[in-house]
Amino acid sequence: MLQSISIQNFALINHLEIDFSDGFSVITGETGSGKSILLGALSLVLGQRSEGNVLKNRDKKCVIECSFSIDKYKLENFFEEYDLDYEKETLVRREIAPNGKTRAFVNDSPVNLKILKELGVRLVDIHSQNQNLVLGSFEYQVGIVDTYAKNSDLLLKYQKQYAEFLNLKKELKRQVELAEKEKADLDYFQFQLEQLLEANLVEGEQREMESELETLSHAEEIKSALYTSYGHLSEGEGSVISQLREARNAMSQIQNVFPEANDYFERFESSYIELQDLAQELDRSNESVEFDASRIDFLNQRLDAIYSLQQKHRVDSVEELIQIREELNLKVGKIESSDDLIEDLNKQLKEQIQKLNKSAVSLTNSRKRAIPNIEKTIVTQLVQLGIPNANFKIQISNNEDFQYLGADNLCFLFSANKNGKLEEVQRVASGGELSRLMLSIKYLISSSTALPSIVFDEIDTGVSGEIADKMGAMMTQMAENIQVISITHLPQIAGKGKYHYKVYKADDERETYSNIVLLDKQNRLEELAKMLSGADLTQAALENAKVLLDS
Repeated sequence: MLQSISIQNFALINHLEIDFSDGFSVITGETGSGKSILLGALSLVLGQRSEGNVLKNRDKKCVIECSFSIDKYKLENFFEEYDLDYEKETLVRREIAPNGKTRAFVNDSPVNLKILKELGVRLVDIHSQNQNLVLGSFEYQVGIVDTYAKNSDLLLKYQKQYAEFLNLKKELKRQVELAEKEKADLDYFQFQLEQLLEANLVEGEQREMESELETLSHAEEIKSALYTSYGHLSEGEGSVISQLREARNAMSQIQNVFPEANDYFERFESSYIELQDLAQELDRSNESVEFDASRIDFLNQRLDAIYSLQQKHRVDSVEELIQIREELNLKVGKIESSDDLIEDLNKQLKEQIQKLNKSAVSLTNSRKRAIPNIEKTIVTQLVQLGIPNANFKIQISNNEDFQYLGADNLCFLFSANKNGKLEEVQRVASGGELSRLMLSIKYLISSSTALPSIVFDEIDTGVSGEIADKMGAMMTQMAENIQVISITHLPQIAGKGKYHYKVYKADDERETYSNIVLLDKQNRLEELAKMLSGADLTQAALENAKVLLDS
């Protein structure tokens, strides 16, 4: 339920605060007084986009804040889903900065417009004159039937299955197109893969072969250096090892008489052993290095093959070629197994269609069960609202394709004339008939929906007199279940309200501004009298107004 609204710096409003109560409230005011401004501010809080510059003072921001009592409307899951603080008295705020940027808050937590709009439709149903036009839309008509039939759980189940159905269709189409494209490239991928498989690549082999080739290409130079080094170390009486051995022996002869000789002897011994090992390694290396023309040819051919593959695939290492080989292997395997994947997707899609069809049939049956009562109630209300020959039918038939709202074609048919031909409601109903039909529909669903509040913006357009009185009575009955606020220009409806608010426009020394006030009994009597007779109050008008209030 809407408890209050506070507006600052919006259109013709400087600052306005007003409280609302449950039951039936009416809002009246002269044309241009600001009733549409008040409704526009409420719409912004409920998630409507801001259009144009709505700031009264363009140097200050606009702030609109509404308080809602929501403890009876099972919104805890919504708040949990969007990580918002749930409060029984929830504050919703919309701010518009001078640069046009807007911000929205729910219980002081910032939210985007999508979330704000989703919350808004759960808090208030604003029925403007333009909404009469949507009465002819398929989505709105299905929504009316589903609301009355209490199909929310059935529809949610169907829509989840429908979303999975669309995903499977999309994935199947993608896989079929991908398979067709990739099968055209299969021969090329297989050729590339066979080349890499035949190369029998091994990680690290390129570096090893390049090193070996470098050695073999300089074999004579390497053997000569090794032989020369070995000779200086080990061959002949004047070799390094021979002289080192003699120096070591000299130290051994004086160890008993010269203590420092022990240390020198050990160091000579260590060097002697190390150089002997080095000489042996040089000799072994010399013997291992052999010029091998056939091995050089083999290494050149192998490396040329590797270099060729690297150039072809634009990489610099065997490891990258191996990675490409593995990717090609996976790609070829995937293409070759695409038929199995497509067959599996077709199977899943068939199973999903069976589930979806079962849910669609349940929806259709529920709608068909509800339609006779909807038709009967609507016709009864229309007759009471002054269309004695009203005929209203809901045509439902099966659709060949699944849709977001089920598998039904559904259409509202209407005739206002005796034995008149039933036609689509938007084609034959006049403005006044549309208003009465829409009110009848709102009356129908007011006890079937968890909507806290409904706001009628001059739904009484095109009617007057006794019919207006009956429309007011219907709104009063609706207000027993939900909060009803009606912006009206008809005294017959205004007199039915439990609370009466007046929107007015006034001037001060600097500007014109709009405001709203809750009327007491006397002011309400005068307001109704003016609505009946015009600006000049007459005793007859006051008496008629008193009758309206007491009726």
